[in-house]
Amino acid sequence: MPRQFWFSCIGVLGLWAGFASAADDVTVLKADPNGVPPRRMLSEFNTQQAKAAFDARRQTIAGIQTGDALKKRQDELRAKFIQALGGFPEKTPLNAQVVGVSKQDGFRVERVIYESRPNHHVTANLYLPEGKGPFAAVLVPCGHTSNGKIGYQRHCVLLAKNGIAAMSFDPIGQGERYQLLDPPGKPFTNSTNEHTLVGIGAMLVGQCTASYRVWDGIRSIDYLCSRPEIDAKKIGVTGSSGGGTMTSYLMSLDDRVAAAAPSCYITSLERLFATLGPQDGEQNIPGQVAFGMEHADYVTMRAPRPTLILAATQDFFDIQGTWTSFREAKQLFGIAGYGERVDLFEYNTKHAYPKQQREAMLRFMRRWLLGIDEPVTEGELPTLKDEELRCTRTGQVLEDLKGRSAFDYTAERDRQLAGQRAKFFASNKPDDVLKEVRRLVGLPGSIKPAAVKDKSAGTLGTTALDKMLVETEAGISVPVLSFKPMQVTGMEPVVVVVHEQGKAADAALLEGLVKAGNRVVSLDLRGLGETAPAPLPNRATFFGHDYRDAFIGIHLNRPLLGQRLYDLLSVIEALAQHPATAKAEFRLIGVGLCGPLALHAAALDNRIKHVTIDRGLVSWSAVARTPTTYGQLTNVVPGVLQTYDLPDLAGLIAPRTLVIKNALDAQQKPLKQAALEEAYTACKEAFARQKAEKQLTLQGEQ
Repeated sequence: MPRQFWFSCIGVLGLWAGFASAADDVTVLKADPNGVPPRRMLSEFNTQQAKAAFDARRQTIAGIQTGDALKKRQDELRAKFIQALGGFPEKTPLNAQVVGVSKQDGFRVERVIYESRPNHHVTANLYLPEGKGPFAAVLVPCGHTSNGKIGYQRHCVLLAKNGIAAMSFDPIGQGERYQLLDPPGKPFTNSTNEHTLVGIGAMLVGQCTASYRVWDGIRSIDYLCSRPEIDAKKIGVTGSSGGGTMTSYLMSLDDRVAAAAPSCYITSLERLFATLGPQDGEQNIPGQVAFGMEHADYVTMRAPRPTLILAATQDFFDIQGTWTSFREAKQLFGIAGYGERVDLFEYNTKHAYPKQQREAMLRFMRRWLLGIDEPVTEGELPTLKDEELRCTRTGQVLEDLKGRSAFDYTAERDRQLAGQRAKFFASNKPDDVLKEVRRLVGLPGSIKPAAVKDKSAGTLGTTALDKMLVETEAGISVPVLSFKPMQVTGMEPVVVVVHEQGKAADAALLEGLVKAGNRVVSLDLRGLGETAPAPLPNRATFFGHDYRDAFIGIHLNRPLLGQRLYDLLSVIEALAQHPATAKAEFRLIGVGLCGPLALHAAALDNRIKHVTIDRGLVSWSAVARTPTTYGQLTNVVPGVLQTYDLPDLAGLIAPRTLVIKNALDAQQKPLKQAALEEAYTACKEAFARQKAEKQLTLQGEQ
């Protein structure tokens, strides 16, 4: 049987500065927890959680033995995919305009601008072959080229010179469609960062980056079909890397895609997580692993329509996963009676869309769109300069047309949801509200008390220190430091401290609490302090070092906030069951990104009588309305703003005491007093409804 959570007796703290400087003296994890290096604990845990989901999915696929069973899965999975995207908006006028034409040998290029959403402009190049038409057409979503569509002109020219129209459009965050511009009108950051920044706010309101990207693709097909030169029954899609991602999404969701050839993307999430790790915002669909959608499903959701997987042997998208997905797709296409309609072309090269892949794509499109099945080679292809293909004067459509960005639409969605949140709280009892909070953050109905795995006692100068390693759930070890005054009565408040930088980050805070006569428990929640992941320099600026784990948690419907909240509540549960602390008043301090965790813990556990949020986030609504945020991915809960915001939790804490100190905005900047008062109006109103105004304290920098 696991030992009870143990609370030792130590002396009053002294020489704390010396203690804090001796890092090894506050280190609990002398050996790897569960045989896993501390920095990999969170990743290994999430990988194992994902493995269980992948294993369950394999059982589901093995059970598909008939065409009817496959059709049932296609319909169910497509519905879940669309739900994860937040559904599709109403189709509105494209308001398309051709802003320029360039005639070439055997084809012409039109520079086109249309609106996928009202005043949300898409820039595209349409390549039309010579002749009357109507022509078959291939949409070419582009990968992460900085110049967007222009980097894919060779693919489009190849198609056009062989009798197939082609159109490549700029994704958000690339080419002429950067959604974040600096004052001079230049892109604020690179494409992958922007895609994930879009996703942070979008996920909070129940959408994601792919919601914008997929809709742009669907409306681009609408534009193609609106042109009299195009045969709407002969539409293909092909793209590489990020364009391969969009090809995969579009071919599985839009039945108009008659032939599809994703390049250098299809692998498997299982192999991706084990190798490269999750990529940028567009390539992570909330709950995807939990509801069982793998890369192979993008192919099989469209069965029996023809699909060619283009792969590179040396791709960083693991080739082993590519072949596993292809084999599954081949089997299911066979069950549907059309095994010959799915194929794989592999070329021994690195991540790219080289000539050999382009030729394979062209032969495939001619076979299925034109009914011509014969060899064809690329030959020499003319290319145009960037400025000859741009649709705007400045090179950025937002700068030219002053339209609406993806960030604007996310902010508008949040404003629309404000009334929905208020209605939810007004029409539901607190217990029902808390049940929904638990569901959204991925908490089970009950939480087991933390069990001690190891403990040690020592001294540093005149300071006695007890260190414990506790297990909150299988595979998760939480380092803990515990202190209490020399003279105790058993009724001293127990103050639990969770700090974004770890359990010993604020020595002065802990020392002050102990000197004031409190018992103190300071702990490293999973992925923080001693178990913080290894640095990811390319991602840390905006998203933090736990970027990969945050996305895997979102895939699993177990966001990191909910996982860490489980650790915190598990430790509190153990303290509440221990005879020495069972009758004590519990208090909680959350510092930095642990602020939202502390708010949730206090709302969910009424044994916490006093909660302090120090340098914590103001509100999720502020994040959804702020394009450039810092460090917010770690606390994203998909869809949360459809139900509640952080200030709404105040109403669930009242009439207990809540202190908010030096609150931060979405960019992690301190709010001044005036802004603090304004930002927490909802908190104050919630406390007022409980006639508990005096229990809410707002403190800001002067």
